[in-house]
Amino acid sequence: MKFAIIKTGGKQYKVEPGKKIKVEKLEAEQGGAVVFDNVLLVADGDKVEIGAPLVSGAKISGNVVKQGRDKKKIVFRYHSKTRYRKKKGHRQPFTEVEIKEIKL
Repeated sequence: MKFAIIKTGGKQYKVEPGKKIKVEKLEAEQGGAVVFDNVLLVADGDKVEIGAPLVSGAKISGNVVKQGRDKKKIVFRYHSKTRYRKKKGHRQPFTEVEIKEIKL
């Protein structure tokens, strides 16, 4: 089983070929190709390569499946006994990427 750990958008993701992941919004068109080169770890069976901090020469390629916005999150602030209420909604944009291959 081949997998890798990548870093994008300030978060880390475990990726495998054929897997779909939702990442922070990327500037790429739907159906376009995207390459992740911040690879922290690559594992292929018993062979594991750990970066310090990145694995040199490793690239993960994938295709953008869709661009979208997540479900609405409600931010509600409330102070009791002072009539203080604030309600705000937020929808985080995301990019869904299907991983095609892991190159070393």
